[in-house]
Amino acid sequence: MTIVTTYSPATLRAIKKATVRLLPLMGLLYFFNYLDRVNVGYAALRMNEDLGLSSAAYGLGAGLFFIGYFIFEVPSNLMLHKVGARVWIARIAITWGILATCMAFVNSSETFYLVRFLTGIAEAGLFPGLILFLTYWFPRARRAKITAMFILAIPLSSVFGAPVSSLLLQHGGGWLGFEQSWRVMFFLEGIPPIIIGICTLFLLPNRPRDAKWLTAEEKSELTQVIDAEDAQQVQGRGHMPLKRALTSSRVVGLAITYFGITYGLYAMSFFLPQIISGFQESFGSKLSLLQIGLVTAIPFGIGAVAMLLNAWHSDKTSERRFHTAIPVVVGAVGIAVAMNLGSPSTTVVAISVGAAGIFAALAVFWQLPSAFLTGTAAAGGIAMINSFGNLSGFVGPYLTGWLHDLTGNYKAGMFLVAGFMLLSAAIVYKLGRTRDDEGLQNASPDLAPRVHQAT
Repeated sequence: MTIVTTYSPATLRAIKKATVRLLPLMGLLYFFNYLDRVNVGYAALRMNEDLGLSSAAYGLGAGLFFIGYFIFEVPSNLMLHKVGARVWIARIAITWGILATCMAFVNSSETFYLVRFLTGIAEAGLFPGLILFLTYWFPRARRAKITAMFILAIPLSSVFGAPVSSLLLQHGGGWLGFEQSWRVMFFLEGIPPIIIGICTLFLLPNRPRDAKWLTAEEKSELTQVIDAEDAQQVQGRGHMPLKRALTSSRVVGLAITYFGITYGLYAMSFFLPQIISGFQESFGSKLSLLQIGLVTAIPFGIGAVAMLLNAWHSDKTSERRFHTAIPVVVGAVGIAVAMNLGSPSTTVVAISVGAAGIFAALAVFWQLPSAFLTGTAAAGGIAMINSFGNLSGFVGPYLTGWLHDLTGNYKAGMFLVAGFMLLSAAIVYKLGRTRDDEGLQNASPDLAPRVHQAT
């Protein structure tokens, strides 16, 4: 289905201003958000031994974050829709930053579990809230590329965060009164979100009508375009109330799809530093902590490029389903093959293929729920998809760690990751070929946004 991409000059100016004003702040916030979520993977190179954690115990602690996240995700996003993005996103950033610094003080497996769980509660709602926020500001024809520019923070947090975290691990011992370097890393990387959260209170307008840097004409025309899209969507598909959205078979299917995609993402994020560290045992290649961080950054850098290219092509062709499913299949193959190769270089190449597939799918995937959800239904539905999907952040690390303890390597864990990703690809393909079973009419065959006539 074709998406009309011709907008008035005032609308185009408003989109450009919103891109320049909003995306850097959102990207920076999510950069540190994801870094604080997965820096435990770098800390594990030293922390596990200091706290006496097995691979399974580490995986449990890393994953408990997502239990708290899951419980409070939907309520948090509904609160954001009610009180506005500015206040609620600032609250999330400040409380999660405070708890991220508290990771510097854990002294046992029990305190490790507790702080991870509480951090998940504090952070709940940030990502789906920011995805929802984008729907308030950008027309559908631009959202895949805009979403990719925002989600670019995920791979970049590893491209830049991996070397920085590794340097802190290697040289941070004794800093700030902490004996262990991993405590220094947690403490320092938890401070920026507190600062950014405070800045958010002054720099993030809730809607176009609240932006002082838009003219009256720009506010009016951008709002009219987005409102017209939402109205046409309701007219074409029927209004979906919150309760119906949360029980929709399409929403449930997308939640399962996202589970598989993020299963691969978190398996890489939490265990890739340990996999690369294991090159010494597997191939006789000894790497320093800094070298481990630099090698870890390679797949994420390639993933960043793949994400932007796939999102650009998806917007250009107005197609979402295959731009999600095909990269997921490619990513699954890369992950499955990676642990069965005979050298460090070929292993890193295969992991990079896996990362390219995962990240290429991510930005386009988030255009699927916004193709049929608006208003409160969008707030609740997007949050539910994200919360159920992110349960893979609990299941994945625990199962991967448990299988490593059982088998002595990561092969079985990576095959399981690939299996979940292939299931995700199959569901996306199937959802695009069937109508909603709730009786909604005119279901788009490719789940793409509906046509609107821009002014």
